[in-house]
Amino acid sequence: MDWEDVTGFQSVPPVPAGTVKPKTDIDALVQTVRAQVHADIQERCGKMRVLDMEQPIGLGDIYTSVNILEKLSGRRRLGLDELLQDCDLENFDRFLLGQVRHERVPGLEAVERHNQLMILGKPGAGKTTFMKRLAILCNQGEFQPQRVPVFVTLKDYAEAEGKPNLQTYIQHQWKACGVESADTLSTVLGNGKALVLLDGLDEVYETDHDRVLQDIKTFAHQFRNCQCVITCRIAAREYIFERFTEVEVADFDLEQIAEFSTKWFAAKNDSKKAKTFIQRLKDNKPIQELATNPLLLTLLCLVFGEAADFPANRAELYREGLDVLLKKWDGKRNIERDQVYKKLSLKRKEDLLSQLAFTTFERGDYFVKQATVEQHIIQYIRNLTGSSDDEEVLQMDGEAVLKSIEAQHGLLVERARGIYSFSHLTFQEYFTAHYIISPTPTLNQALQNLATHINEKRYREIFFLTAGMLAEADILLFLIKRQIDLLMTNVSMEKCKLQEALTRIQETVSTVDATYKPASIRAFYFALAFDCGFDLDYSLNLARELDYSLAQGLDYSLSPNRNTKLRYGFAHDFNREGLSRDLDQALHFILHYNHRAPAFDLDINDDRNLEIACDLVFQFGCAISEQMASTTSPALRAKLRALKNNLPNIPNIYDQNDSVQKAFKRWWIANGDTWPNRLQAVMNQHYNIGRDWRFHSTEKEKLRQYYNANKLLVECLNSDCYVTKATRQYIEDTLLLPLSEIEKYPVPDAIANL
Repeated sequence: MDWEDVTGFQSVPPVPAGTVKPKTDIDALVQTVRAQVHADIQERCGKMRVLDMEQPIGLGDIYTSVNILEKLSGRRRLGLDELLQDCDLENFDRFLLGQVRHERVPGLEAVERHNQLMILGKPGAGKTTFMKRLAILCNQGEFQPQRVPVFVTLKDYAEAEGKPNLQTYIQHQWKACGVESADTLSTVLGNGKALVLLDGLDEVYETDHDRVLQDIKTFAHQFRNCQCVITCRIAAREYIFERFTEVEVADFDLEQIAEFSTKWFAAKNDSKKAKTFIQRLKDNKPIQELATNPLLLTLLCLVFGEAADFPANRAELYREGLDVLLKKWDGKRNIERDQVYKKLSLKRKEDLLSQLAFTTFERGDYFVKQATVEQHIIQYIRNLTGSSDDEEVLQMDGEAVLKSIEAQHGLLVERARGIYSFSHLTFQEYFTAHYIISPTPTLNQALQNLATHINEKRYREIFFLTAGMLAEADILLFLIKRQIDLLMTNVSMEKCKLQEALTRIQETVSTVDATYKPASIRAFYFALAFDCGFDLDYSLNLARELDYSLAQGLDYSLSPNRNTKLRYGFAHDFNREGLSRDLDQALHFILHYNHRAPAFDLDINDDRNLEIACDLVFQFGCAISEQMASTTSPALRAKLRALKNNLPNIPNIYDQNDSVQKAFKRWWIANGDTWPNRLQAVMNQHYNIGRDWRFHSTEKEKLRQYYNANKLLVECLNSDCYVTKATRQYIEDTLLLPLSEIEKYPVPDAIANL
């Protein structure tokens, strides 16, 4: 007998799983029910609204296919060495700690393979979105059209008035759609004709947990012929559903990131912004790491949508991402998590994570054994008010706190059985920087310690984040500057030679009449003076950072996307862009390029190469003529005239006839190997550039470190950190100067006492 209690829920008598109707009858019934629930499923699952979105967005407009790991990453039996086998820590490069070598399968394929499926995932991994997508596809007849979609948010079910069982709760959903008879639900379920989607088991509160868990087990066993899918956060609890296969939602890869962001901005009628967004991610690996999490990718799209760029101060962006994981994601959905350790507030968790991040990062530990993490936690919580003195209790608390941070916030994740890491290297770096600037009487010492890591590539992001977090970054930047200058003096046998090199560069720069910042010109000459293996385009990045106007001129002539002809027409480009009218700069640059990739080593039987070579020689002739007119040295003028007279006569590079080209070919074959060397000799003797310093490998490495460290300093200076004008000017004025010149500049008051 059916009856309805005061809560409005109609109790449904259990129906044996074997109770079936003839196929034609059940198929007709399924199609009738599908039509009745269609609008409700479409309304509840067809849109999404998360974080600070002003209005919902259609799920189909932005949905990106989910990939599934059929082997849980946290249950792999791997050692630390195996996890690190793809990471070159000595020559550190950014890598995704979440990289998993297991095969990924499409989400729909995983659901089709398994009739009863438990989908696990980190916070914000896209579990709910995937479940809604399944419901919509089924609702539209594109996935399992022979079944009725049933979508249950387990938190709502658990908190429903009257504490109905799951079958009764679903019956109430159907009744609201016009399915009046309880027998209809029993028949559909009993014949295995439902796709039951139970979302968010981890969101069920502690007081309801046991009841809900047992009810799901009973329901799944009774109606085992139905397709049943459950989602839950990884590490939320040790659930055991004997007949369910457990799988894990994989992080987004680069292709999925591009697909999602393209759809997102298209839905906002701003498709052009998607291309810029994707490019910005490629240029910024730390931010790109966050984008592997769909929730954080949504945040990045929201942030980028407002300003068409990411914040200059990346620390602010990471802080917002952490706020999402630590509080906003649950708070926006009114989810209250169980506090496994009452004394560990949100701030205390952040302090704990900062200590853990700093300690492990300093040691170069990106993967840490569970016991080590728990010991860090225990050492922290034992000092909190009201904590137990019992070591056994503390051990249990340490385990509970670790699982809480993993399940509730996803900031620590189990990469293999008993081995943890931060979910993103970006977060480990952020918390490390947070620890460095934490209120302490030894802040200056902490900053000094950080400065000693200026030549360690893995500390690059720590410098940016620390500078951005400090209320005033003068001290940090000055300490970095001082550490850089010491690089050129630390080895006594190298001191004189390296300092002499800087002195010679400064002497050359002092003769240049240009409107650019002196430090920019020093950077330009430094990059050209020493053959330390710099890539040509990369080697001038420091100059670009220092002086935007200089960057404009260099970008025109150095861009790898320029056509080949212009790449060899450097003298013409330099003169036209106004970098300098002096032959020493224009020609020295060409010779430097020639040293790396011989400009004269061309197969001129190729008509295209013939045009390039002819253009190059014409520009040499123009530059030499200009310098002959400006020099006051008779000896130099005579040498330049000899060089000019040895060039073929090319009256107009844009109107060359066959006889000119044939004459040029003959000249090229006869002089292409010797003429550049003669020009090099003149440059060495009269322009104080092009000297062969004959640095040995140790000195070259010192120069490389010095250059890269200065580049990092300039990038920090140009980031969104707060620096007083006096300190900024001091750093710019003394950049790339020998110590004898630096001593002539007074140190600003803000840093004078260091």
